[in-house]
Amino acid sequence: MLEDIERIIISKQEIKSKVKELGKTISKDYQNRNLLLVSILKGSVVFLADLIREINVPLSIDFICASSYGKDAFSSGKIQILKDLDVDVKGYDILIVEDILDSGNTLRYIIEMLQKRNPNSIKLCTLMNKSKQNGNKIKCDYEGFKIPNEFVVGYGLDYNEKYRNLSFIGILKPQIFENSKYIRSDFL
Repeated sequence: MLEDIERIIISKQEIKSKVKELGKTISKDYQNRNLLLVSILKGSVVFLADLIREINVPLSIDFICASSYGKDAFSSGKIQILKDLDVDVKGYDILIVEDILDSGNTLRYIIEMLQKRNPNSIKLCTLMNKSKQNGNKIKCDYEGFKIPNEFVVGYGLDYNEKYRNLSFIGILKPQIFENSKYIRSDFL
């Protein structure tokens, strides 16, 4: 796997430090609130697992999975919810936990869907943000790192379901994916 990485852009230690910082800020902001962390599967699950261990207020977690692929290798642009939340979000302060914010199309759809369910509030926490380069207008309340518009893997992010288990964020060598029909939706 390591031979497929062009270079590391965020080390394991940098991630650990940033997650600790985010957890401290979130803990302060959500004291005496009904916090529900919503992880967008699959990429954010590693970030969520580390983040919840750094948050020291009561919380609940749930998961949502969305796709814009259908049966095709490339995004159709139409969002489908493959796994919805198990809890009724009314009365919760939702914090969506995302691995990477880029185009924001799927995230925008999820936020609009959740707003209709009458939570107390909805905020966003992302480990990585490359959306400013692509004109995304989604407000990010808690942000780990700004990253370049490169195809990144590791710490939950994949290419063709591989590399999620890397402890760092790295740029995948272009020759690994340039002729592939599979491209992760955040890179489109």
